[in-house]
Amino acid sequence: MREFNNADQRHKAIPGPKTTGFRAFRPHAIIAAMMFDARLADAWARLPDYLGGHVLVSLTALAIGLGISLPVAIASRHRPVLRGTLLTFASVVQTIPGLALLALFYPLLLALAALSGHLFGKSFSTLGFLPSVLALALYSMLPVLRNTVAGLNGVDPRLSEAARVVGVPPWKLLRDIELPLALPVIMAGIRTSAVWVIGTATLATPIGQTSLGNYIFTGLQTQNWVFVIFGCIAAAVLALAVDQMLALIQAGVSRGSRWRTALGASGLVALTLAALLPGFARPQAAYRIGAKTFTEQYVLAAVIQQRLEAAGLSAARRPGLGSNVLFDALASGDVDVAVDYSGTLWANRMQRTDMPPRSQLLTELSNALKVQYGVHVLGSLGFENAYALAMTRKKAEALNIHSISDLASKAGELTIAGDYEIFARPEWTALRKVYGFNFRNQRQMQPEFMYKAAADGTVDVIAAYTSDGQIATYDLAVLADDRHAIPPYDAILLISRKRAGDTALIDALKPLIGSIDVTTMREANARASNGTTTPDEVARWLTTEILRKR
Repeated sequence: MREFNNADQRHKAIPGPKTTGFRAFRPHAIIAAMMFDARLADAWARLPDYLGGHVLVSLTALAIGLGISLPVAIASRHRPVLRGTLLTFASVVQTIPGLALLALFYPLLLALAALSGHLFGKSFSTLGFLPSVLALALYSMLPVLRNTVAGLNGVDPRLSEAARVVGVPPWKLLRDIELPLALPVIMAGIRTSAVWVIGTATLATPIGQTSLGNYIFTGLQTQNWVFVIFGCIAAAVLALAVDQMLALIQAGVSRGSRWRTALGASGLVALTLAALLPGFARPQAAYRIGAKTFTEQYVLAAVIQQRLEAAGLSAARRPGLGSNVLFDALASGDVDVAVDYSGTLWANRMQRTDMPPRSQLLTELSNALKVQYGVHVLGSLGFENAYALAMTRKKAEALNIHSISDLASKAGELTIAGDYEIFARPEWTALRKVYGFNFRNQRQMQPEFMYKAAADGTVDVIAAYTSDGQIATYDLAVLADDRHAIPPYDAILLISRKRAGDTALIDALKPLIGSIDVTTMREANARASNGTTTPDEVARWLTTEILRKR
């Protein structure tokens, strides 16, 4: 395949400084510069949107969690079997990693939405808010269940017995004696639950929920450490503020101090309103742009948004989505426009293993996506971002490796690293089948970090992206796919079914078709991942280059 065979020569054309460490990861320099950094201004500008989304999903999840946990805990206190079952279930939920729990709800709700549409003719949105709320509500239950049961069972039985002797009804005993006495312990559980939910909500970004995690995921992908630090601090401050407000309420309940209780409750209300009101006052964007979890996608999403806004169309981005989540959101109409790659859809969605010519593949893919999913292909952007195996030029020359066939005979002695998807994708299965290799070890890591891992010798080979500027930055050699095991990966512009006849959208996007060559995209990716710029700044540069080359 020409893209693989000539990729090494093309990468040489882009100069880039060699480095022996994380280029932008100098904590003391970042902290010193943050007060005067344009990235900090960008972070502050995004705070109302990210904070509002974070508070809304956390508050809703906590309300649902408390609404379920408190009644069932009260109902199970004298039923050991029910109590044990509930606590075991809640404990098992806690053993599931937060990101996995959030991700599991998305396909479940997607199936339910499809069933609802089939049975009742009406579906519902499955991206972002709903799966996040349900997963976080489950995550919130264990501390409340456990502390409610412990608090009620910790009430002096002599008080309960005395109340029964004088004829106090059970419901009044619970309301007037047991719950007030157990409330400090219950509040401790609510505090723990609140902190857990606020922290875990930062992981909701990959399933489309806007949160403070957007800072962290974007920052990690683009090596924008200002965003990472800002997001971490914002999430920590929010969790501490909520915890302190709840601590005031707990202290007020324990000491019978109404002013402490009122102050804590007022603080929570004020914090909630301050976070949510800016979002409610802001008009909703007419179009939603989806993006995956790597630098190029952040840049292209910003370019699309700027194109739409220049045409007078309001748009918002949903970045950091997994490949399948993004396409499912596009097919269901939760996202209106996105960039995907022909090889990804050919192998993963269509489950095709044959390799027709590029033009034929794109034609067949376009027809299949339209018929099966209602997704329309507007066209190719003009460049390809294929998977490729790469290693440092020095190591490749030392081992006399120039192609994947050369690599196959030595793979058993080498370690390979890839992103979080590659080793589970059909493309990897095809590579192993065609070349018959087995590496000594496989490692998964953030895409932006695996290039550095190859450069410093942490791993020997990486599954790189051919349009990534870091290949040139770290002087990596791209190995030729001499047996053509991987399909072409043209970057294609997709729109959802409901936008297929939207002439305003299509007219705004059509100038992007065929306008970005691989050299320009690679330079844009290098600029976006250097840790000193934002995707929006790079998108403006890329738009200028597109106009200049017309």
